[in-house]
Formats: sequence, structure tokens, C-alpha cells
Amino acid sequence: MSRIIINTDGGSRGNPGPGAIGFVVCKDDQEIHRAGKCIGKTTNNQAEYLAVLEALLYLEKKEIGQGEVVFKIDSELVVKQLNGEYKVKDEKLKPLFLKIREKIIGLGVKISFVHIRREQNKIADSLVNQALDEQ
Repeated sequence: MSRIIINTDGGSRGNPGPGAIGFVVCKDDQEIHRAGKCIGKTTNNQAEYLAVLEALLYLEKKEIGQGEVVFKIDSELVVKQLNGEYKVKDEKLKPLFLKIREKIIGLGVKISFVHIRREQNKIADSLVNQALDEQ
């Protein structure tokens, strides 16, 4: 059984403002994919959710099969919401939350969300900033 680790990050300049996402996928301790892109005007939290959703879409296309997927995210709020510890109160986040849940069910693998410190998320963060800088 393989183990996939995905670091995600999202951010906006202005909150709301121009936003971007970034994610890095590692399988069995080897990086297999990284991506970053602009996503238009958004809030920081929306960008964080969209980064998770984009990573799930990547996994869906790759048909990962059996295994475990661990998302490492530096937004404690997003982690606690995705783990069901906090309710999603923001009306703009609710549809994103539901899409993420739908993708998780569709993938049929064990997925967990772990909060990490910002300095442990440097690559995903740099992908966000690179996308925004190139805009």
C-alpha cells in the first residue's frame, strides 16, 4: 500500500484579492507532481480550499488505487473544518467544503488532514507566490 503526502497552500493578496494555489504530491517519499496557478479574486480561506480541491482532482485523474493520502496544510482553520472539528459557517466556503467531501468519497481511499507550521510548507507556499508574481 502506498502513502501519498500532499502539501497544499492557497493565498490572496488583499483578502479578497488576486489569489493563487499551490500543491506538491509525494508518493512513498518521492515527489511526483507539483503545481501552482492563479485562481482569480478570492479570499485566503477560499484559496486554501481550492488548493485542496485541485489536489484531489489531480488524484482523481491519476487513479491512485489503494493506499493512504495525508494532506499537510498550514491553515489550522481549514484543517479543523475538513476534519469536522469546526463547522463551516462562511457561505462561500460551504460549496467548496461539499465538493471536497464529494471527491473524498469518490476516491474511496483513506484521506486525512494534518496541520503543519508554515515553515514546513515552503514549497507549496513558493508555488502560490510564484503564480501571483507571474500574473
